[in-house]
Parts: sequence; C-alpha cells; structure tokens
Amino acid sequence: MPRILGVDLPKEKRIEISLMYLFGVGRSLSNKILVEAQISPDKRAKDLSEEEVTRIVSTLQKSGLRVEGDLRRDISQNIKRLMEIGSWRGSRHKKGLPVRGQRTRTNARTRKGKRRGGAAVLKKAEPAKAAAPAKPAK
Repeated sequence: MPRILGVDLPKEKRIEISLMYLFGVGRSLSNKILVEAQISPDKRAKDLSEEEVTRIVSTLQKSGLRVEGDLRRDISQNIKRLMEIGSWRGSRHKKGLPVRGQRTRTNARTRKGKRRGGAAVLKKAEPAKAAAPAKPAK
C-alpha cells in the first residue's frame, strides 16, 4: 500500500483514483500529476514501484500546490481570520449557521444540529378521579 504525504492510498484501485484520497487532489489534478510523473493512469496502486512513488511525491512538491495538511491549515486560518475581524461570514461560522445565504427558517439541519425542544407541547396529566366511597346498601 503506497503512502504519499502521510496518506495510505488504496492498493486495489487505479492510481488515478487513489491519488484522489489526498485532500485537495481531484480527478483533473490527479491526471496532471501522473502525466508530469510519466506514469500510466491505468496502473494499479499496488503495482507502483518505489521509484514511481518518489516521482509522484517530487511532482507534488515541485508543483507548489497545497494539499493535505497545508491546505487544511490554510482553510482553518482563513475561517479564524473571518471570525476575528467580525465579518458577517465569521459570525455565521461562530454561531454554526449556514454561511452562504441559505434560508434557516426551515432546513439547515446539517449546520444547526439536532432540534432542541423549542415549542414542545406537553400534555397535562389529568388528575386521577378519586374513587368515591360506595354507599352501603340497606
């Protein structure tokens, strides 16, 4: 199982698809990397030699693209910056609400989370009728 940038790639899949397991690498970028590294996209990940894996890693590093940890760090820093400057988007991130203008009156459950008991109607328990003492028969 080849390991690239700290990620284990699935060995049974084609290398074109396996590279997509890296955060920030999609299908088109995967193909560009393989063309530059001169590796066939039809080759399975388990069939890669050590030399081919090093060519892929060097291609990724030479390209200057941010993938995996660097990209994750940049995204989280951008969100923190938005929150610190107090922008509208930053405040939405803080509150855990949709950021890009979606409606929140209905839907938006993914961002808002599980429903909390807003206007739950509680049924009042009816008082138990006291059993009247039976009149003695004369």
